Amino acid sequence: MTVTRRHVLKSAAALAVLPTLARSEPHVMTARAGAQLIAPPGFPETRVWGFDGRVPGPAIRVKQGRRLSRRLRNELQQATSVHWHGVRIDNAMDGVPGLTQHAVSTGQEFDYEFALRDAGTYWYHAHNRSVEQVARGLYGPLIVEEPEAPDVDQDLTLMLDDWRLDPETAQIAEDFDNGHDLSHAGRLGNLVTVNGSFDPVFPVKRHERVRLRLINASNARIYDLGLDGLVGWIVALDGMPLTDPIAIEGTFPLAPAQRADLMVDVVAEAGGTASLVSRERDGAFGLVRLRIAGQASSAPRAGVQPLPPNPLPEIPDLDGIPRHRMTLEGGAMRWLDSARLGDVELSGRELAQLGRFWALNGYAERPDDPFLDATIGSRHRIAFVNETAFPHAMHLHGHHFRLILPDGSLGPWRDTVLIERGETREIAMVTDNPGNWLLHCHMLGHAASGMMSWFRVT
Repeated sequence: MTVTRRHVLKSAAALAVLPTLARSEPHVMTARAGAQLIAPPGFPETRVWGFDGRVPGPAIRVKQGRRLSRRLRNELQQATSVHWHGVRIDNAMDGVPGLTQHAVSTGQEFDYEFALRDAGTYWYHAHNRSVEQVARGLYGPLIVEEPEAPDVDQDLTLMLDDWRLDPETAQIAEDFDNGHDLSHAGRLGNLVTVNGSFDPVFPVKRHERVRLRLINASNARIYDLGLDGLVGWIVALDGMPLTDPIAIEGTFPLAPAQRADLMVDVVAEAGGTASLVSRERDGAFGLVRLRIAGQASSAPRAGVQPLPPNPLPEIPDLDGIPRHRMTLEGGAMRWLDSARLGDVELSGRELAQLGRFWALNGYAERPDDPFLDATIGSRHRIAFVNETAFPHAMHLHGHHFRLILPDGSLGPWRDTVLIERGETREIAMVTDNPGNWLLHCHMLGHAASGMMSWFRVT
């Protein structure tokens, strides 16, 4: 029998009346306005945008290897989308308007569904007008659990964010396209919160072992973090376990979008307080208080074991891997002489009048042609050359990469690399995920004003 279009349509109609047994409706996450107490007690609630109206949005916890299904419903007055940051995801689910999907308009919905191959700490956030929407609170944690949980007494997710609030009204300052921020260090706030609260407190016991999952959801702030009353190790970066945990001595940086999993032992005395500390120019202050009530054991656990590795592609060495240069240009004190918008070359003054202050390889917006056109399974090196006067956190979508250390050896897996001003940092990657993938600075104001590119894997 010849199969015709009529046969196909009749078959589809018959299937439509059968009961749906295999699939259920996805959970709905609604992007909408809300209000919550962001500032210290005594201030009014702050009007925010959040998934389900809260900041952070709902904590999503899924076992490794399972599928995640969520329906985004948009009740905001702006179009939006969801990017699942750090997840090696199907390209159509990556949430980038203009590259992988259309932005979800007011009153519309979009279904996200994908497998979670890698255990670890990830997050989700808006990816349309991100410099505003993330600053208003459109983000939340995504935790992919190992099949067997590590030996800890508590597992705490801590999302760090800084807010720019009016000191009188505690409302968000709506200067998202501020030219000074866009051309300098980015949007820096005047109040730091953890999980949407100022100075939160968590109960612990002396000699407990606690897993701290740190997520930097700030627009531009680089935290310099340390421990007080705790002894700990970094066991994973950007979701990917370290082969050898790193003992924490002094402080360590956490750039926008980066994550760090810590295993910490509570060593402060019962009745006291331990803290996650942020070091600033004018001293250090506690971000989170761990209030110690009672004692879990007479002594802390000995040492720490690595987390089980994720199924990442192999990069045995760097021999024969092609090297691609990406030059970071522009910004205050190193103003652009010129750069391209599409096919047009504009002067730095003309670009500034359009709100474009930065460029990647001479383009002040995402170019029509990809920075890298790669075949699936190929290996590549990228050298990020920072010719600006500011640091940048460069993020690749859909992939993880290995840092290339100064001695030429391969360092940890990351999805976001911090490049200090005047510095060159190299990464090595396997392009193992097909599709069109964004590559941009995660100082979101820098991305909005020029630091946007992309690469293709076919």
